[in-house]
Amino acid sequence: MKDILQELDTRREEARKGGGQRRIDAQHAKGKLTARERIELLLDEGSFEEFDMFVAHRCTEFGMQAERPAGDGVVTGWGTVNGRMIYVFSQDFTVFGGSLSETHAQKICKIMDMAMQNGAPVVGLNDSGGARIQEGVASLAGYAEVFQRNIMASGVVPQISLIMGPCAGGAVYSPAMTDFIFMVKDTSYMFVTGPDVVKTVTNEIVTAEELGGAGTHTRKSSVADGAFENDVEALAEARRLIDFLPLSNREKAPVRPFFDDVARVENSLDTLIPTNPNQPYDMKELIAKVADEGDFFEIQKDFAGNIVTGFIRLEGQTVGVVANQPMVLAGCLDIDSSRKAARFVRFCDAFEIPILTLVDVPGFLPGTSQEYGGVIKHGAKLLFAYGEATVPKVTLITRKAYGGAYDVMASKHLRGDFNYAWPTAEIAVMGAKGAVEILYRGELGDSAKIAARTADYEDRFANPFVAAEKGFIDEVILPRSTRKRLARAFASLRSKKLTNPWKKHDNIPL
Repeated sequence: MKDILQELDTRREEARKGGGQRRIDAQHAKGKLTARERIELLLDEGSFEEFDMFVAHRCTEFGMQAERPAGDGVVTGWGTVNGRMIYVFSQDFTVFGGSLSETHAQKICKIMDMAMQNGAPVVGLNDSGGARIQEGVASLAGYAEVFQRNIMASGVVPQISLIMGPCAGGAVYSPAMTDFIFMVKDTSYMFVTGPDVVKTVTNEIVTAEELGGAGTHTRKSSVADGAFENDVEALAEARRLIDFLPLSNREKAPVRPFFDDVARVENSLDTLIPTNPNQPYDMKELIAKVADEGDFFEIQKDFAGNIVTGFIRLEGQTVGVVANQPMVLAGCLDIDSSRKAARFVRFCDAFEIPILTLVDVPGFLPGTSQEYGGVIKHGAKLLFAYGEATVPKVTLITRKAYGGAYDVMASKHLRGDFNYAWPTAEIAVMGAKGAVEILYRGELGDSAKIAARTADYEDRFANPFVAAEKGFIDEVILPRSTRKRLARAFASLRSKKLTNPWKKHDNIPL
């Protein structure tokens, strides 16, 4: 018996070494943690339960049978984050460069199947050189098996990807279908074709960092939701994100203890809106002053800054926030901001997370580049996402809500539950100047008359009361009491039940 136990210990020790000490040292030299070190940081101490530690590849081509390391380049299993169960896979770059083989894929598929069956999130730690060339089509089949599970799990359990090294070729499509992607600056990159192929085909000379680094994907492509300085920070932020999310679509997000007065009065909000209607202010100040303890987890902070998305808690309950940001492009909606917000709204709706919308939008961004880029269709994505959502929706208009953008931003007409406005709100088809120039085109030569007409238009429409008279605004509230009013609104909606007509699925304007 002792011999068998000793053999188990020996085999386990060998499996934990991955590709050996030399390769572990090389991983550390690049500023990267090993697959197992990452899992230790992500999960609660001592909670990890590993699967398939001794699985080895079955390839016999190109002399592969001579080297069959236990685990086959990926560590899989389950554990807890702050006591809540998650499933995790972590690719081991020290074993064949973390390349994906048939058995490597089977290990990932096993935990994804279990996650869906048992209702728990899947976190993937990606650090891989791509498909294992020696296995040919079997490796490609493995990718497709993983992709199919990403698709089936979408909207069933949260899926989070951390790119902590290379992720290239077909490998990028699995993270792309997950709900959130975090990257590590300088050590991670994602692209379909690498710099060498790009140079051969298009003659462009580009580095891996420029082509698919964390900066590129958080600022330009919107593929990634956040970029962090190192592995440790990325894993800590993943733990923080998991705390906001439900384990699956079968249950609600967790309720956390909170130590913030629900009826907290914020007198500074009474003066947040500048006197000059063209002067910007920071919408994040309002978000922080509404949230429990001012805690805001922002998503896609570096992309499409004219709209802000992320999670807060109100009375300990998770709420998704979508807010126009007057500091960037005056808060206009455009292609990028519409796509960013629409995806976030659909995630919240899939997982029963209530949505708070803070509105200060002068309209859609004009210009040929927007029209040629399909702003009509992209704007319709956000409109569709809000109209489709059945979760509690509370909207607050702080200043401008003009034209079609007023409709799009979770208006009462898109089944908004509570639609509030501050006294500074302006709800109209367009700004006073543009409206007067259309209504009184014949008087454009008389500046005094135009000024009088503009002032009259502002008196009549640059306020929330016309909309309130029609019932499109439920209540005009005092800015200082915003936290209390929003918290009470969401509290009253906790038992909301709303279902859409039966359909196989919708056809969102992609």
